[in-house]
Amino acid sequence: MESTLKALREGESVLDLSPRSTVSGGVEDVYGEDRATEDQLVTPWSFSVASGYTLLRDPQYNKGLAFTEKERDAHYLRGLLPPTVISQQLQEKQLMNNIRQYQVPLQKYMAMMELQETNERLFYKLLVDNVEELLPIVYTPTVGEACQKYGSIFKRPQGLYISLKEKGKILEVLKNWPERSIQVIVVTDGERILGLGDLGCQGMGIPVGKLALYTALGGLRPSACLPITIDVGTNNENLLNDEFYIGLRQKRTTGQEYSELLSEFMAAVKQNYGEKVLVQFEDFANHNAFELLAKYGTSHLVFNDDIQGTASVVLAGVVAALKLIGGTLADHTFLFLGAGEAGTGIAELIALEMSKQTKKPIEETRKKIWLVDSKGLIVGSRQNSLQHFKKPWAHDHEPVGTLLEAVKVIKPTVLIGSSGVGKTFTKEVIEAVSSINEKPLVMALSNPTSQSECTAEEAYQWSEGRAIFASGSPFDPFEYKGKVYYSGQANNAYIFPGFGLGLVISGAIRVHDDMLLAASEALAKLVAEEDYKKGLIYPPFSNIRTISANIAANVAAKAYELGLATRLPRPENLVKYAESCMYTPTYRNYR
Repeated sequence: MESTLKALREGESVLDLSPRSTVSGGVEDVYGEDRATEDQLVTPWSFSVASGYTLLRDPQYNKGLAFTEKERDAHYLRGLLPPTVISQQLQEKQLMNNIRQYQVPLQKYMAMMELQETNERLFYKLLVDNVEELLPIVYTPTVGEACQKYGSIFKRPQGLYISLKEKGKILEVLKNWPERSIQVIVVTDGERILGLGDLGCQGMGIPVGKLALYTALGGLRPSACLPITIDVGTNNENLLNDEFYIGLRQKRTTGQEYSELLSEFMAAVKQNYGEKVLVQFEDFANHNAFELLAKYGTSHLVFNDDIQGTASVVLAGVVAALKLIGGTLADHTFLFLGAGEAGTGIAELIALEMSKQTKKPIEETRKKIWLVDSKGLIVGSRQNSLQHFKKPWAHDHEPVGTLLEAVKVIKPTVLIGSSGVGKTFTKEVIEAVSSINEKPLVMALSNPTSQSECTAEEAYQWSEGRAIFASGSPFDPFEYKGKVYYSGQANNAYIFPGFGLGLVISGAIRVHDDMLLAASEALAKLVAEEDYKKGLIYPPFSNIRTISANIAANVAAKAYELGLATRLPRPENLVKYAESCMYTPTYRNYR
């Protein structure tokens, strides 16, 4: 991936730059939020000590009926609450009962968002303790529907909205945000939301959802997370004609004006929050995603989850799957449907890992990987018409028009879908790849569920139960010929929370490809024998905080090794240190 981006940067590498001084970031400014401070008394500071009605309206400190008798006296809460005192565990049980009453996922999403805005710790307690049940609600697939209807369900603003109206004043806008010690920013321009296309300003649901997972799964404290939507218009006619649309009513701005706005934004972020703030680009269109990563990768701590996070989680799944399908990475042939930012990002990271294992140049290992886009197999004769990020994958071969034809001539052992188009792994395609392999690895990665290249049920039925299957969205276990099949979920949520935590605890100032490989390696190692027996190539999500701590430790270790870490001295036990830095959502006792 770095080799592709270096070409766009005229040969400049993230390792070429010397570490610079910093004004913010790291974990030293934590105040009563991480595991190491659980037993300490804290003061509920807002701009002054929050008390009474104000305290009940402050989501960071509100505990509802869990305020103790002593706290009710000390903070002027008598009479503002019913007399009973209940535990956080009972509150959690009550709310989960309420959420389970809803039949429509969007209603569950709205209930969770309302809880986040009224009682932050209880929101994260629910999410941490019920992650497998609630992850599809606060993130994909439900968040996709939420973004489509964001204008209709909009109640209170979350995060910062930076539009063309704020051009020239972005630093002032950032200063309007009440928190000063920001460690992670997730930013989108809404042009390519999941597989749903241009949702403009309503794409804010994605940064909000991602950062909720950074906290719940990776332990980043909520006050250190900032969701941002950059609104440059939308080309979605339905939204422009929707009376409830909350964004700019104009066609999407491109070219120099767009570039200037992003440049001002990135400069303002560094000026306001320092060198070590992580900026995660989310759901930008292909043409912007690669350019932004290439442009700012050597000057800022930037990460694109669609390109790098997806690549890391898929590589981990492929490496883990080798125990089931046999051989080494270099023994396999890969065929991708989809050659956008996700597809080419995954392909590049697989080629990089293959290169490291075999000691061959990456130009050589790329030849084991083939990509199909909307015009067919990417081959040498198409070189002149290809976008820059597709050119490394244009191998010498006769033109091939369809995926099915490509399967028959390339004979892949691994089939990966990142096309954003549902039902493209047809019965004929799965049967063809199954006729070539005893255990074909099939990964249908597109989100949400409606855009998945095939379902788990289809993959197992059409392969006669022989496929090893993983998908981007979750699928229920499926029984076929008396055997229950469990499909893995190649969800980026395995990687990005722990990856971000690793950057924060090490004080990293740049992201390097070797850190992505370190994250993949840590995740693949956590797949247990009992998981393999079920045909799973990812560990259970119920262990996600342990997974994130291990990924964070591996990423931090690589940052220290590369000389990109600024938090010195290096902690002796990085796993324990990562765990100690993780935000815990249990209620604190107030003075």
